[in-house]
Amino acid sequence: MPWRFFDVIMSAFVVILILSNIASSAKIVDLKMSIANIDLIFDGGTLIFPLSYILGDILTEVYGFRASRRVIWTGFGLSALAALVFFVLNLLPGEQAWEAYAGSAAYNSILGGMSAGGIVLASLAGFFAGEFSNSMLLSRIKVLMNGRLLPFRTIVSTLVGEFLDSIIFIGVATLTGVFPPELFWALILTNYVLKCSIEIIFTPLTCLISARLKRAEKIDIFDRGVIYNPFGF
Repeated sequence: MPWRFFDVIMSAFVVILILSNIASSAKIVDLKMSIANIDLIFDGGTLIFPLSYILGDILTEVYGFRASRRVIWTGFGLSALAALVFFVLNLLPGEQAWEAYAGSAAYNSILGGMSAGGIVLASLAGFFAGEFSNSMLLSRIKVLMNGRLLPFRTIVSTLVGEFLDSIIFIGVATLTGVFPPELFWALILTNYVLKCSIEIIFTPLTCLISARLKRAEKIDIFDRGVIYNPFGF
């Protein structure tokens, strides 16, 4: 592709996706607050994961759905590779001194979701539904609105995409034993509210970067006549 910045955005997207998977497995945060008697708690990946949606919005807005689809599948593949690395590492015997100050129990407690595949499975399932619905909706509304009101379009697509992502991600992670069942609703509420809030706050930056990329790349793709098939590459 002749685009100057596409590879940079794709690299950032993949790194953020993998880091969010690791952070989700590593820690659950409790804000010591509640809404309607539901505690505001969230997995660590919630802090960085919304950045992947912001990059996804930029990719779709500037380069179109098909380019965004390619990046999403690249992220999926490398996330699976990261999970395989942690799985194989968990199978290898630990060195004696390491077992004394850390040990396999600590490894399984912190990275068990990654090594067992629970977090990655949840992430891929949620991200498949959430990111593709976000990209498709943003692309379609752009055509219908003839490219106008980008802030409105990114917020609407975010609310839909993050809703699907949060329910599926927390649901699958709970079923695979990454999160305890009693935290199910609290995690969904906090994840959804926090992710959407972060993306809405960064909306001006999303619009600014999109505008500058369009000028730098000399493109502004409208997906007229595009078939929204998520299984292409």
